[in-house]
Amino acid sequence: MKIHREGYLIITIAIVLLSIIHLGNHFLYQTIGWLWLYILLIIGELTMLYLVVQFFRVPNITCVFGENDIMCPADGKVVVIEEVEENEYFNDKRIQVSIFMSPLNVHANFNPISGIVKYVKYHKGLFLVAWHPKSSTDNERSTVVIEHAKGQEVLFRQVAGAVARRICYYVQPNQDVKTGEEYGFIKFGSRIDLYLPLNSTINVKIGDVVKGRITKIGELN
Repeated sequence: MKIHREGYLIITIAIVLLSIIHLGNHFLYQTIGWLWLYILLIIGELTMLYLVVQFFRVPNITCVFGENDIMCPADGKVVVIEEVEENEYFNDKRIQVSIFMSPLNVHANFNPISGIVKYVKYHKGLFLVAWHPKSSTDNERSTVVIEHAKGQEVLFRQVAGAVARRICYYVQPNQDVKTGEEYGFIKFGSRIDLYLPLNSTINVKIGDVVKGRITKIGELN
């Protein structure tokens, strides 16, 4: 496991703030002498630091997928599988598969297929809760489209949630990318939407808990 680079500054700030809180806790203990309160506050400090570090963790995973497989781009739970009209890039019907990420999930995001990046765009927006029906079109978000070697294109979209205030992505148009390579990060609660060709095979169902670089979402046909 490693710590994602997006977490270095936040973890440093958390350590400084928790150190200040600990000094205050120690002073309080010396003043009133309540050992149980002192221990309780120390447990709270360590728990907060653990949660911050866990949020920015990136497990070491070997990604093994077939040429036509659609890999899960993020940890979380499948909350949407439906046929929709995709109006930003395709302007036609696609299968939408949405994965909700809680603050306890790994928030690094990974390319679901290999190919050439054809489109990248960032959109400012609102911060509705990530499971809100309009979050895909109204929230802060980024859209990436990769063209597979077979000529089929897959669109995937980072969507900020009510807590998230920053979406990070690292790919550029015309870049050659591989399945499982990291392409972005979302800070705090959020979701990833996949828009797949209608003839794609879907291997997951609503409610499934999925893992980035491990779960097979489906297959291009």
